[in-house]
Amino acid sequence: MHYLLSIILAISSFSTKHQQIQNELTYYLQRHSVQDEGFDMVARYAEKGDSTLAAYMPKGKLTMTSFLHLKDYPREGKCLTKDMYGRIIIGQFHADTLMYGIRIDAHGTYAGQFDRHMMASGHGSYQSADYQYYEGHWEMDRRHGFGFCVSPDFLKAGIWKKDRYMGERMVYTTERIYGIDISRYQHEQGRKRFNINWKQLRIKGLGRRISTNRVNGEVDYPVSFVYIKSTEGISILNRYYANDYRSCHLNKIPVGAYHFFSTRQDPTAQANHFLRHTSFKRGDLPPMLDIEPSDAMIKQMGGPEILFKNIRTFLKVVERRLGVRPLLYINQRFVNTWLDYAPDLKKDYHFWIARYGEYKPDIHLSLWQLSADGYVKGIQGHVDLNVFNGYQGQWEEFVSEHCIR
Repeated sequence: MHYLLSIILAISSFSTKHQQIQNELTYYLQRHSVQDEGFDMVARYAEKGDSTLAAYMPKGKLTMTSFLHLKDYPREGKCLTKDMYGRIIIGQFHADTLMYGIRIDAHGTYAGQFDRHMMASGHGSYQSADYQYYEGHWEMDRRHGFGFCVSPDFLKAGIWKKDRYMGERMVYTTERIYGIDISRYQHEQGRKRFNINWKQLRIKGLGRRISTNRVNGEVDYPVSFVYIKSTEGISILNRYYANDYRSCHLNKIPVGAYHFFSTRQDPTAQANHFLRHTSFKRGDLPPMLDIEPSDAMIKQMGGPEILFKNIRTFLKVVERRLGVRPLLYINQRFVNTWLDYAPDLKKDYHFWIARYGEYKPDIHLSLWQLSADGYVKGIQGHVDLNVFNGYQGQWEEFVSEHCIR
């Protein structure tokens, strides 16, 4: 009876894990296109599963010499051997050199190309016993170069360096949804004051950190959404907020507001300050909480537990009032260093990540701030540029589900 129950539980667990993996694959494919690096590899895996085992399984029959490794018997063709770590390899040899094959260890199976030291090198895949699958480029037995890794908990597609995931490289096209976030700095430069020409708004430059080979076509994108800084702490106001907010509505540009979070002031008072001085109309984008503390600030307030307790307090006050969950704006370092202290936020909230250049992080996110020095026609000086994680269909779904009602 116990044996039968164990089998049922194992089957149920496998089915659940498989469905979670399919969900991760679906999420990725809905938010990418054939123009994105690696899309075809992920799409093939989603449709057909692992095809590398069949592709790299050596052809032919094993003979008596297939098991030998002697000076007078150089290995040729399909052979069975072990590497220096005792891992079993069924490989295709030529002139006693392993070209490709299947390698089995205690944790899973590698299928792919090898170097002369029998280390994974070139294209290959690894299926681990804990339902994690990687396919892509290898170097010296480590993931290095482009590849994707999918598990029941995540899908990471992008660049790896010495087995460490660095992030995803985006291709910028006219099909993507771009927007800007602004504050008083788009109106002030020293003593000079400027208005925004809302009729001319057009993104014309992505900033100096965006490589031109990541841009498909000319940079000439409409501004599809605007976020405006409204408040900071418990007393600071953006004097240009009200006028910019009205201008967005007059020009029919989806608009949202954000609050800059202070680690030194009461979170309830901050939430009330934000709600009191910010406009919220039906159809507006969800509010955003801008979280940018330094390590010293977090330490001074009592550590990450206190930080996230205060953040949750702010969020709950705003949610009760507006009926929607705010976005959380954080940078890549905050993700890597602090976000694991708040798994509930990581699971339940949408994120807006700041990381300039070609990479973006390996968590589900709604918006990515790709540049702080973009050029937008109609605005003086540099502008923060952002891109939605998805295309028009996902954008319409996001607005429908998360806008102010």
